[in-house]
Amino acid sequence: MKKSIVAVVVCLGAGLLVQAAQPTLHTFRKIQLTDEFWGEGAYYGDFNKDGKQDVVYGPCWWEGPDFKARHEFRPATQTFKLKKADGTEATVAGYEGGLGKNNAYSDAFFTFAHDFNKDGWDDIMVFGLPGTEAWIYQNPKGKSGEGGSEHWKKHKVFNVVDNESPMWGDITGDGKPEIICNSGGFMGYIEPDWNAPFQPWQFHPVSPKGKYHKYTHGVGFGDVNGDGRSDLLEAEGWWEQPATQAGSTEWKFHKFPFAPDSGAAQMHAYDVNGDGLNDIITTLNPHGYGLVWWEQQKEGGAVTFKQHLIMGKEPKENKYGVKFTQPHAIELVDMDGDGALDILTGKRFWAHGPAGDPESNAAAVLYWFRLVRGAGGSVEYVPHLIDDNSGVGTQVAPTDLNGDSRPDVVMGNKKGMFVFLHQVKQVSQAEWDKAQPKPAPAE
Repeated sequence: MKKSIVAVVVCLGAGLLVQAAQPTLHTFRKIQLTDEFWGEGAYYGDFNKDGKQDVVYGPCWWEGPDFKARHEFRPATQTFKLKKADGTEATVAGYEGGLGKNNAYSDAFFTFAHDFNKDGWDDIMVFGLPGTEAWIYQNPKGKSGEGGSEHWKKHKVFNVVDNESPMWGDITGDGKPEIICNSGGFMGYIEPDWNAPFQPWQFHPVSPKGKYHKYTHGVGFGDVNGDGRSDLLEAEGWWEQPATQAGSTEWKFHKFPFAPDSGAAQMHAYDVNGDGLNDIITTLNPHGYGLVWWEQQKEGGAVTFKQHLIMGKEPKENKYGVKFTQPHAIELVDMDGDGALDILTGKRFWAHGPAGDPESNAAAVLYWFRLVRGAGGSVEYVPHLIDDNSGVGTQVAPTDLNGDSRPDVVMGNKKGMFVFLHQVKQVSQAEWDKAQPKPAPAE
């Protein structure tokens, strides 16, 4: 009897091993929720408290898991006039973006969600154009407002959020998120009084006053020097968080040209090559070319970095011939479940309109770059195309929308609002090989 049980276990084990060895293909099902332009970013949260993730873009949120029911949490009154070929004029909802011909900007550059007042319902935070306010829209917990309106009560929590890539995360290490940005010429972070989160928030500068302005490009955070504290990253260096601070202490600056000429987008500190040192991942120009990781190295005990170009201006600068402009939104996520964080990015469509940037009208691609670590600390980022007619905005948001433990993608820009649902399929080695990106022919 015992031998039979052992035999069954061995067979099961062998079967599991065979199954685990089968390659997995990762694909995405695209859902376009609207083609109207309402914002340069989109996000997710459980807004009706049904245990399922919803998505938010501009003035509206959509109920998961099918994202068909749409709700207006703030007024959606913006329209523009579009002149047709026959000379007639049409009124189009939203700001003028992909449905129009000219450049325009929305009042929602970034959107985040969080249960700010700890009532169990996710609220919505919106940043407008760089240099404008941060607003929180308080979830009414399923109740209608005056006159039956679904509009949520809004609270202005800060007057001036500068930077084109402000981040939302825990830089202080207290387990609660802050806004990481620059404001009034200073680099720093903004945090609330969590006992009164809808009251005005406080800005904590970490730098002296400098030339930082509302359109400064590039900011991020992460532990650069391995002391267990998150540092603040910017295009021209990093600010080291001190061991103790009173919330207004100037941090030590370490100058380094991560992206000194044109600025960066979001900046991430992550150990790319597995050597125990956090490297920096960002772009060289969010309106032009260049996706890079900067390998951290120690020279005489000092921290310095070596550039590794993932993608440049010419196809030959990427092993697979991939290149695109305007990687204005960058996030890290373990897309294939191998324990390593991959890069999620793409082309920001019409950042400055149809003729404002290099290759403005090229395909609006969305990619994930798979991190492959090899022998001797070697690193390769293998590009996988998700879509070629959406791109990114100033924001792209990976999250598990449907509870299958795989990261999906939420994205909004001048082409509208999109959800990409992550799908996997076990295939043969031959099928897997056929589907993989192929190195570009040598010139």
